Amino acid sequence: MKFESATIKDIAKALNLSTSTVSRALRGSYEISSETKKQVLEYAEKINYRPNPIALSLKERRTRAIGVVVSEIANNFFSQAINGIESIAYNRGYHVIITQSHESAEREKVNVEHMAARGVDGLLISLSSESEDIAHLKELHEKGMPIVFFDRVSHEIETHTVTANNYWGSYHATEHLIYQGFKRIAHITSSPHLSITKERLEGYKDALAKHDVPFREELIRYCPHGGMKVPEVEEAIQSLMKAKQKPDAFFGAGDRLTMTCFGLLKRMKLKKEPGFIGFTNTAVGDLFSPSLTVIQQPAFEIGQTATEFLIQMIESRRPITEFQNKVMETELVFRDSSKKV
Repeated sequence: MKFESATIKDIAKALNLSTSTVSRALRGSYEISSETKKQVLEYAEKINYRPNPIALSLKERRTRAIGVVVSEIANNFFSQAINGIESIAYNRGYHVIITQSHESAEREKVNVEHMAARGVDGLLISLSSESEDIAHLKELHEKGMPIVFFDRVSHEIETHTVTANNYWGSYHATEHLIYQGFKRIAHITSSPHLSITKERLEGYKDALAKHDVPFREELIRYCPHGGMKVPEVEEAIQSLMKAKQKPDAFFGAGDRLTMTCFGLLKRMKLKKEPGFIGFTNTAVGDLFSPSLTVIQQPAFEIGQTATEFLIQMIESRRPITEFQNKVMETELVFRDSSKKV
């Protein structure tokens, strides 16, 4: 049985009015008397009338839909960012279509092309760990598609970007471990070309330099899939722990990396547990043993701000030529995992 929703024609027939009168009444037109408007609105409510989104999109040349691309929804950071995105979109009358790249450049490309074909009004994108070539995004941007980057961003397209202060978050995390007495701090990070990887590695290096701790390339491990593939992280940790001079602390430079790395170290049942800190927005860091010291990002606010920028671009009647690179501060939450035992 096919579902049939109520239409303007149904209201017009029931109230013995023309469809144009009903349409104007629903839009609140000054041409229609208040009595007729009241009559139409009450009947529309009674039969649960809802405007046809396809008809509206044809009329307004907008679908009132926003496409979102993230690596994975299960990631603590991205789930909170999506909540922020939806909070703004919903209040502004937009629907949100969420897709996952699972750190695959090809999957990201397919998702973007599919949403563009479906006529989304704009895109919010956090690049996959494989995405070095963003020709597919440049092409859409050149055709007029509004695009805003958040978290993992590219500056190859002139548009708004919204990120956490990755440099200072990493600097403070590294400095915190140094203050606790750690000197051989392993840095577990994602693909070298990602913006977050570069910024967090720079913060790590500068904190070491500030405190006269030698930078050692052998303590850096790149995990190309950002912790989504456990064997990658497992191999990185094992190679570090087999070395003559083992790390005395670990720094996870990403949400999924932090959680995967911390879990693997716990399962190794080491005689002396290394210090640990990481970027993660987990809400249960205090329930781990030891409780987890973290760098928290304002994920919800990042999602909100990116959405506000995108809707501004969508609704602007003139081309936007000035863009912002919005950077939001992180917070260090000190718990037991970073204490030197």
